[in-house]
Amino acid sequence: MYVMICPCIGDPSLRARGITSQAEIKVFESAFSRCRHFGIETVSLPCPETRYLGKDREPGTFLERLNTPDFSRILEGLVLEVQEIIADRGPPLGIIGVDSSPTCGVTRSYYGGSPPKRPGRGVFLEKFPEIPAFDVAAFARYHVYLAAPLFSEAERAYNLKVRGLLNSHLFEVYLPQTVGDDRACRESSANQSIYEQHLQVLGRVDFVVAIIDGADADSGTAWEMGYASALGVPVIALRTDFRIAGHHERVNLMLERSSTLVQRMEELPEALGSPFQSGDPVFSH
Repeated sequence: MYVMICPCIGDPSLRARGITSQAEIKVFESAFSRCRHFGIETVSLPCPETRYLGKDREPGTFLERLNTPDFSRILEGLVLEVQEIIADRGPPLGIIGVDSSPTCGVTRSYYGGSPPKRPGRGVFLEKFPEIPAFDVAAFARYHVYLAAPLFSEAERAYNLKVRGLLNSHLFEVYLPQTVGDDRACRESSANQSIYEQHLQVLGRVDFVVAIIDGADADSGTAWEMGYASALGVPVIALRTDFRIAGHHERVNLMLERSSTLVQRMEELPEALGSPFQSGDPVFSH
């Protein structure tokens, strides 16, 4: 199982001069971390721009720098190289690209004209329309905090089921029920330690998934949702309960308005922006 990675994600020096920030480098590193965590191999694509213009080059649009017969010939040769890799290894899970790149953009590319950026893939990635393509910035967001009631066998089993689904879409899930002493008679120091650990994780995750079934949401879950919302962490709330709180709200309006609400567990991967939204889960952890 492997993904193809645009080469500048692994080697930012391949990008045009002066365009890579430290924040982008962290994003690139996070994308590789996601693959390593789940044992997904990465295979680097060749870089059309470097082959044609060299490493030390000024930024430019496709029309300004690459719209030549020579570049077209290079591109054709690189497409053949990629097709040989696929013939040897089988189809990849997808290609991870860099948005706005003239060659490896995913949802937009620096093509030229007015406006200079246009929707759609770059001129290299568009040669592989049958392969899913993921923007590296979206792919790099995979850390999830699962906020949920955890006081009964049924609740804990359901939480594990949700974690399994998210793992299958390459999301790393922090599950509070697996952390620390869960006895009712635990000491105050243990309570403080668990509290501090949960806070630290909430401060660094990319998403919170909150399970809010019941006549009212679990109090701890509601607190975690509010804290995440205050930090600017996106919250996806799962409510399978058919009871509603009012004519225009399924649950407490403060929880509903501060989150994206879904009604089936199977909707979570898409709500989180899973790159693998269609078909069966891609991975069994």
